[in-house]
Amino acid sequence: MKMNTPVTKRLNFKLMDEHDWPLLFELDQNPAVMQFLTRGIPTSLDKIKNEGIPRMLEYKNELKGWGLWAISIKPSNTFIGWVLIRPMHFFSDKPNFSDIEIGWRFKQQSWGNGYATEAAKALCDELAKQADVKKISATAITDNLGSINIMKKLGLTFIKSYTHTDEHGDLPAVLYAKTL
Repeated sequence: MKMNTPVTKRLNFKLMDEHDWPLLFELDQNPAVMQFLTRGIPTSLDKIKNEGIPRMLEYKNELKGWGLWAISIKPSNTFIGWVLIRPMHFFSDKPNFSDIEIGWRFKQQSWGNGYATEAAKALCDELAKQADVKKISATAITDNLGSINIMKKLGLTFIKSYTHTDEHGDLPAVLYAKTL
């Protein structure tokens, strides 16, 4: 059974593909948007095309609704960000296909309007209809209070603190989740 495309009063949803790189590039150029992801460093076009797009295509699964969902405002269809849906630990040797990770990235001018919460909730509601999905999880850098607030609004609860390590070093992070 194919996952339904979510429907909300204010937002349109579209599963992104390799042709959506201009939207990804535009979003990643604002240092405020990238603050908790790359320490505010904008993502290069080369990195989006040669790393980001191939990674997205690896976990994209239209039937299960996995991928990056472009979110746009009705009726203008103006792109404001995306919501990520993929199995937890997908890029490890032990992906968890019953625990689905949700994440988001939205344009700064859209912040404070409830769009990320509305989009994430609509996607969680669709994921919950899949019998093989047992848990929804999300992670954030500890200082990213905006994302943590969205996690709480989605009904996710604090599971643990941990150290997130990437090419820029180590940062304190949190995991939130809810069992379905």
